[in-house]
Amino acid sequence: MSMLFDSFWRAVAYCVHPRVIALSFLPLALLVALSFGLGYFFWESSVAAVAAWLAAFDTVQTFLGWLDSVGMGALRAMFAPLLVLVMATPLIVLLCLLLVAMFMTPAMVDLVGQRRFPDLERKRGGSLWVSMLWSLGSTLLAVLALLLSMPLWLVPPLVLILPPLIWGWLTYRVFAFDALATHASAKERKAILQRHRGSLLLMGVLSGYLGAAPSLLWASGALFIALAPLLVPIAIWIYTLVFAFASLWFSHFALAVLKNMREQATFDLRDAQPSGPSVDTAASGALPLPSPGHDERPAVNPPHSHP
Repeated sequence: MSMLFDSFWRAVAYCVHPRVIALSFLPLALLVALSFGLGYFFWESSVAAVAAWLAAFDTVQTFLGWLDSVGMGALRAMFAPLLVLVMATPLIVLLCLLLVAMFMTPAMVDLVGQRRFPDLERKRGGSLWVSMLWSLGSTLLAVLALLLSMPLWLVPPLVLILPPLIWGWLTYRVFAFDALATHASAKERKAILQRHRGSLLLMGVLSGYLGAAPSLLWASGALFIALAPLLVPIAIWIYTLVFAFASLWFSHFALAVLKNMREQATFDLRDAQPSGPSVDTAASGALPLPSPGHDERPAVNPPHSHP
């Protein structure tokens, strides 16, 4: 547990590193361009489709009528745009996580390795293609879990529990693999992921809840929907920094575990090697056997001849 907290605070300190801040702007620029491009072409049609879909539900219409009765009828026009933003949030989070894993994580693992573990051997047990397939497979499973759990989001407590748990599982799967891909062998990576699965999953879930924090900006978006073009880039940058922090956290933790595991393996191997004379010889006190052909009899002086 001490290693968990130590890696947490180290990741927090690394988040203000100029290299990390600079790297965070690349996913931000890509996602902002993509968001505004999709918004330009599909915003009005999406809002109209959601408004027509809500009109088919009597419960929603009753709720909107109640808003009119209490003098909050202005929220009726903002309800559909806000719902579009909420529905687009999972897609933004997924893309942000994948972009951070692709563009930021290798650089940050390299940063942690150079600054903290310069002598740690790089066995490169995970190639780029294996990492990409692992990330895409995990993402597909997370998307499937999100789609299956969406009906449960209508229950107020579950909407605050299920999405962060799914983000946390995905964060754990992606960043734990990428943190070990360069330095660990395939065997070492599998051993660490299995032995420390509980701690890694806890780190992912906590990162998932941190990633849910930017969604609070949509609360102000409900009142100031005109500020959405400003709020969306801010939310995306917060998502990027949260996932950058998660990547650094996993890098510090995983590389520290890998270093300790190798040191322990070296120590155990050193203890297993015999040193000095064999145990049987030392216990019996026997002298080493003479070499073949060597005469052990003492030399005898020849007798002196008398004249």
